Parts: sequence; structure tokens; C-alpha cells
Amino acid sequence: MQTVNRPLAGVLWMLATGLLFVAVTAIVKHVGSGVPAAEAAFLRYVLGLVFLIPMMRPILNARLTRRQIGLFSLRGLVHTIAVMLWFFAMTRISIAEVTAMNYLSPIYVTLGAAFFLRERIALRRILAVLAALVGAMIILRPGFREVSPGHLAMLATAILFAAGYLIAKQMADEVSPPVVVGMLSITVTIGLAPFAWAVWVTPTLMQVFWLFLVACFATAGHLTMTLAFKAAPITVTQPVTFLQLVWATLLGYFAFSEAVDQWVLLGGGVIMASVSFITWREAVSRLRSITPTHVATKV
Repeated sequence: MQTVNRPLAGVLWMLATGLLFVAVTAIVKHVGSGVPAAEAAFLRYVLGLVFLIPMMRPILNARLTRRQIGLFSLRGLVHTIAVMLWFFAMTRISIAEVTAMNYLSPIYVTLGAAFFLRERIALRRILAVLAALVGAMIILRPGFREVSPGHLAMLATAILFAAGYLIAKQMADEVSPPVVVGMLSITVTIGLAPFAWAVWVTPTLMQVFWLFLVACFATAGHLTMTLAFKAAPITVTQPVTFLQLVWATLLGYFAFSEAVDQWVLLGGGVIMASVSFITWREAVSRLRSITPTHVATKV
């Protein structure tokens, strides 16, 4: 994808991306525990299959090999578990905490690329990764407060999203983007089905409507994110994603009466600064970028 130099457009598209993904988070929070996490995740994906229609022809024409199907299936399994944990976390901890901890995914991508893809990682990037982990500890504050199952779920979610992104990064060199996106939707929908069946409760029409909106906003968010990357370099758009934590904090305070936790804001800021530094270093070093914006690893 060729990037043109339109920084203002890139910033505006990324602002829209942040708002759309905060809307996704808010709706899932609103639906709450009325629908089990696995079922809510399944409905989000099965209702979103309507957006898969334009991708069917490229998928059928790709003539995927057994190895490629296996890798896509592995990514689908990893993403399936991650999505269920993310939906679970949304019912247990605040929107701001979910948003801040999701910033860890690009950090895990950097570590995974170093260990599994043999990417070279410089000392400055190692220090940035350590700073991000300190940011996570600021948010969790183990020993000073109880670390809930929701926090543990988000830690696992960030790791699993990172693993899925690394597989997608590898497959993007072999097949077209519509195939990568479409196969994720198909495999995750199939993967979630048995988990959803095991805890199934009949949703109301209003709950189905809300979860369809989740699919719409998530799809729109990925589209605006792509437009942002096309309009401006990632070093311009990446810092804008930090505003998503601000939107999430304000939404949690005004819509769900969640207290503003300064430690969450501080820890999220440290993590986001680390991600932005790694992205900038990759750009100035002209290395092949392996660190995604955190919204690239979302549901």
C-alpha cells in the first residue's frame, strides 16, 4: 500500500478510528453480562459475515495450500480465544483499563518477532519494551490492589492478539489483504461456534441489534485505520491512537459512572510512549516495520 504525504488527513482518519473502536468497547460494555462472553463474541462475528461478501471471490481464487490453511486456522484459534477473553474482560474491569492494557499488544509483537521471526531488536527497543511492561505494572499495581480475572484476561488477550498479528504479517507476504481479513472472519466464526453453543442463552432482538452495531463499527474502524495509513506515515498516525484512552476514560466516567484512575492514565501513557518510540525508530532506521498500531490487533 503506497503512502502519500497527507498528514492532516491521516490524523483525522485515525481520530475517527479511535472513536469507532471506543464505540465498539462501549456497546460491549452496555450489553454486559446479559449475553455470555463467548456468545456475544460469536454473534459479533456471525453478524459481521455480511461484510465478507466482497472478499469471497479473492478467497476462492487464492487456491490456498494446506500449509496456508493450517496457518490461517491457527490464527483463527488464537484470535478466537483472544476475542472471548476480551469480551469477558469488558464485563469485569473499566473501559479505560481495557483500552490501556490493549496497548501492550504491539509490545508483544516486537518480542515475538525477535524470538520467533528472528527479527533484530536493538538495545533502545529493548528498553522501550521494558518501559511498556513498567507501564503495565503501574496499571495493575500488584500488591497494592487485587488483580482481578478481568486484568488477567486482558494480559492474555494482548499476548494472543500479538501472536495472531505475527501470523497475519507472515501470510500478508503470500496472499492479498482481503484473503487475510476474510479468512480471519471465517475461522473465528467457526472457532467461536462451539463455545457459544455451550453457554447459549436466547438473546433479545435489542441485544442482537447492539452486537450487529459492534460488527459495523469494528469494520468501519479497520477501514478508517487503513485510510489513515494510506494518507500518512505510521509515525504520524501512531501517536493519535493514544487519544483513544482519553475517549475511553471520558466515556467510562460519563456513561458508566467509572472512576477516573490516574494510575491507569499514567500507565497507559507510558505504554503508548514506548510503542510510539519503537515505531519512530523503525521508521528512521528504514527497517521493515513489525510493530503495529494497537488498533491493528483489535476484534
